[in-house]
Amino acid sequence: MFESCLELVDEYSELERQLAVPEVHNDQELARRLGRRYAQLRAVVAGYREWATLADDVLAATELAAEDASFAAELPGLVEREGIAAERLTALLLPRGPLDDKDVIVEVKAGEGGEESALFAADLLRMYVRYAERHGWSTQILDAVESDLGGYKNVAIAVKAKGVQEPGESPYARLKFEGGVHRVQRVPVTESQGRIHTSAAGVLVLPEAEDVEVVIDQGDLRIDVYRSSGPGGQSVNTTDSAVRITHLPSGLVVSCQNEKSQLQNREQAMRILRARLLAAAEEQAAQEASDVRRSQVRTMDRSERIRTYNFPENRLADHRVGFKSHNLDQILDGDLDPVIDACVAADNAARLAESSV
Repeated sequence: MFESCLELVDEYSELERQLAVPEVHNDQELARRLGRRYAQLRAVVAGYREWATLADDVLAATELAAEDASFAAELPGLVEREGIAAERLTALLLPRGPLDDKDVIVEVKAGEGGEESALFAADLLRMYVRYAERHGWSTQILDAVESDLGGYKNVAIAVKAKGVQEPGESPYARLKFEGGVHRVQRVPVTESQGRIHTSAAGVLVLPEAEDVEVVIDQGDLRIDVYRSSGPGGQSVNTTDSAVRITHLPSGLVVSCQNEKSQLQNREQAMRILRARLLAAAEEQAAQEASDVRRSQVRTMDRSERIRTYNFPENRLADHRVGFKSHNLDQILDGDLDPVIDACVAADNAARLAESSV
């Protein structure tokens, strides 16, 4: 059982030896590549060693149980722990998505509900920023169009990890499950009768692409400049600093007006465009590979209602996996891990079932 792990243990030891050689770090790209692979294997090797130790303990206790009652009493607990370790290792060995090690760009767009939807979009943005802070990730607003009451008609932020992350712990691996329609039920600040309204905001999670991953021909771009719009500010409606980029082959359109200079807005728009093109390429590849199960693509589809935030009951419900909790206030403050963990567990179970067919 888990014989394939022995090769991974050997590879891990070899990487450890290479990274200890000072000359390796003279080549930053090589050191980064080795370090990334080392971090990817670390959790698997630790999980394998834990399972192997427990498996040996179970074997020894089984042999001695007939002669010593203390070993017989200890055996059920060891068997249970060995089973849990085996499940954890099995999950670690499942093939990861090709984009799971990436940073992300998260776009939040107000939907039905007017000003209330824009305020909810601001709540979602704050939730993701707080979640990133809990994980030690940095965030940067790439573009934002504010509403009159301080919400967001649409906003895009980059979420970036510091250093190499453990498998399944990168921003994209965690946040990819956030894509879709988020519905809110509460009394809007604009409601004078105290009635509960339902509105929604759309979230799109894009793996951030490097320049070398998505090559864009400048001849395929139409770039327009215009004056920023919004509720106010020194650079709003004063200069032609806002930028709209149209990628002619795909028809994708990206606009940015958050920065004060046209050059900065163009750079931010190109970041978002590269991310969208990478996501589109991944979606096409996933569709070609499987028409039955495309969970990672589905998570980026804003047409699918994935979650309801009920403020009067302080309740959150994720409709994909049946997750419910009554600590909505804490979740909106960034305590998203229990929700995401439920999505990860469901995704792992589906992939495990698929791999065993």
